[in-house]
Amino acid sequence: MKQLRITVNGTAYDVQVEELSGSAPAAAAAPAPKAAAPAPAPAPKAAGNQGSVTVTAPMPGTVVRIEVKAGDAVKAGQDLVFIEAMKMETPVKAAQDGTIASVDVAKGEAVETGKVLLTMN
Repeated sequence: MKQLRITVNGTAYDVQVEELSGSAPAAAAAPAPKAAAPAPAPAPKAAGNQGSVTVTAPMPGTVVRIEVKAGDAVKAGQDLVFIEAMKMETPVKAAQDGTIASVDVAKGEAVETGKVLLTMN
């Protein structure tokens, strides 16, 4: 083990770093990862309806608000979902008029860029 001090934004952190040799498998040397928090329950989807237009996450973040539900009519430019990243909420807006076919995320869910948030017709 090596003892290192790392400074991030003016704050010093003391850390221990373990050097792994190429002969031993990394999984054997690394401690078991902690169990991940359970994923939030997915939002209900429309019964068998998958829209022809997908609305995807423009960036990674956390879904903090969902403004629509399956069956809602929306206009172009209307706020659909809000994603929080770096303590800023960013609205995901409808690109066109349509009807929400399914909502594929839940409040509190972490999303990556490109994740389908909802579909619409």
